[in-house]
Parts: sequence; C-alpha cells; structure tokens
Amino acid sequence: QVQLEESGGGSVQAGGSLTLSCAASLLRDSAFCMAWFRQAPGKEREGIATEESDESTTYADSVKGRFTISRDYDKDTLYLHMNNLKPEDSAIYYCAAAEEAYSACEINLESDFRYWGQGTQVTVSS
Repeated sequence: QVQLEESGGGSVQAGGSLTLSCAASLLRDSAFCMAWFRQAPGKEREGIATEESDESTTYADSVKGRFTISRDYDKDTLYLHMNNLKPEDSAIYYCAAAEEAYSACEINLESDFRYWGQGTQVTVSS
C-alpha cells in the first residue's frame, strides 16, 4: 500500500516560486508512475506533470517551461518545482501514483492513478 503526503503549499505573489514535496512510501520498491494534479475552485481536477521510473516526464501546456517534476529515491520523495507562478496556478495540488505495469502514465488518464495524497493548497496573488 503506497502512502502519499504532500507538503510545501502556501501563498506567494505572482512571479514567485514554490516547491511542493510528496513523501511517498515504497517509491523505491517498485516502478511507479508519479504525477501531480491540481484542482482550482469550480474546476475539474487536471493532470499537470508525470514522471516515470526512468525519469521521463510529461507536462501540461499550461505549466510547461515553468514547472519541473522530479523524484529523490534516497528520500522517497517526489517534488514539483514551480517557477514564475501565476494567479491561475492557484489550486489544491495533489500527488498521485500508479504502478507502471498497469498505467500509461499520462496526465489525461486520471483513472490510472490508484494512490492519492490529501492535497496541499497553493495560492498565487497578483
């Protein structure tokens, strides 16, 4: 059973940076596709970044060039480095995991992700 716990959310002004962390038990024990999703008020949850165990990554167009997903096996932690933040980035951010054997590891396939964290709030002010 994979357990995920996000941290690092907070409030920041537009143009600023934040790094989210996701403590992920068993990250190093199996091949997991890891992802970050977000949900803004009144909107559907959207996938914004994925990383496979071979470190290949994909990004939503809305964050490409500004956000970076990465993992640290020594710390069993997934990260989302966010730069040049915009007010429209304000949302609850969720960490998610899927066994690669059963997942295409795509940001548009939310149903593939079996394990979820509780979310962390990011607020960007203009």
